Amino acid sequence: MMKSTPSHMLRNGLTLAAIIAGSIAAASAAIAGECPADKLKPNVREKVDYKPVGVTDVTLGSIDLEKQPAHIAGRELRFRKLTIEPGGIVPWHSHDDRPALIFVQQGEIVEYASNCAEPIVHKAGDIRPEVFGTSHWWKNLGKETVILYVGDVRRDPRDHNM
Repeated sequence: MMKSTPSHMLRNGLTLAAIIAGSIAAASAAIAGECPADKLKPNVREKVDYKPVGVTDVTLGSIDLEKQPAHIAGRELRFRKLTIEPGGIVPWHSHDDRPALIFVQQGEIVEYASNCAEPIVHKAGDIRPEVFGTSHWWKNLGKETVILYVGDVRRDPRDHNM
């Protein structure tokens, strides 16, 4: 039978502490950028009429989904890059007919969602699904330019909502 030495016990304790710290960090990263469950409420935030400010929206590519094996008529898969300067605003828009995935590549941005009673902070590395029932606007409250990559499926090619 092996005797536990103080250095062995210290090493085991540090290993256990690292595992616990890693688990806590992973759990907090998984819920980062989400509305707390107790703050989810339908139509808790009124629509605002802000215009885009300090936002550049560039379409990097798109695919006509009707011409693909899925044959989804009248739909386009689009991939974009949004650059939001400090103080910049992405105006109110809905995702009821335009599902999207947002990846925060750089910076930190605040989302004001129609179904969340408090602002939602998104940081670099976060992914935000935007689906039916999501209406919102975003603002860069920081001092760093925010870069978002957006994949969405839109019906109307004239729809220039961000």
